[in-house]
Amino acid sequence: MPRAALFDVDGTLIDSNHLHVVTWWEALRQGGHSVRMADIHRAIGLGSEDLLAHLLGDDRDSAQDTTVSAAHKTLYATYFERLHAFDGAADLLRTLAEREWRVVLATSAGGEELSAMRRALDADDALTAEARADQVDAGKPAPDPVEEALRQAGADAKDAVFVGDSVWDMEAASRAGVRAVAVLSGGVPRAALEAAGAGAVYSSVAELLSDLDTGPFSAV
Repeated sequence: MPRAALFDVDGTLIDSNHLHVVTWWEALRQGGHSVRMADIHRAIGLGSEDLLAHLLGDDRDSAQDTTVSAAHKTLYATYFERLHAFDGAADLLRTLAEREWRVVLATSAGGEELSAMRRALDADDALTAEARADQVDAGKPAPDPVEEALRQAGADAKDAVFVGDSVWDMEAASRAGVRAVAVLSGGVPRAALEAAGAGAVYSSVAELLSDLDTGPFSAV
């Protein structure tokens, strides 16, 4: 069976989490909501609808969700050409591909946003596929995005590793029965990631790359 290397993108491969925090904060402010940036940061990694429900509650005026989400997309789009991949991100994907891993992105992003991140990453030659939010019924922390990534890779859960930066990533991977590996580059504390199911935690994808021969990828 093929081996699958599954990756979250925001905060894992691309240094974008804090840009999302600022643009969600402004979009929410425009919608008349005062939400602490720290609370927004902890919600990054959820899809737009789930993020708003997490921050504003299920009793919010959900009719406003589309307007707030659109404002966030517009604000975040101003950063597209300035997005920056973490050191070692492209090298990690290419090294895995050279070792015959099927590399799949599993992300809540889509459309122009995902295209912008792929340009910043500049490693399309290493990718087998991408699993986007519009391809699944539920986003992280549901297992659907990870399961879709597995389907696209043609791999079983036991032959896969998922790398992410949020508690939602770890929970989604764990629910899908996939080894969960976390990086600290998204700003989430180690203890929170471990509590959510991370079997290993690295400071960055560059550190993970240096540990390929002895770390969780070597166990598959």
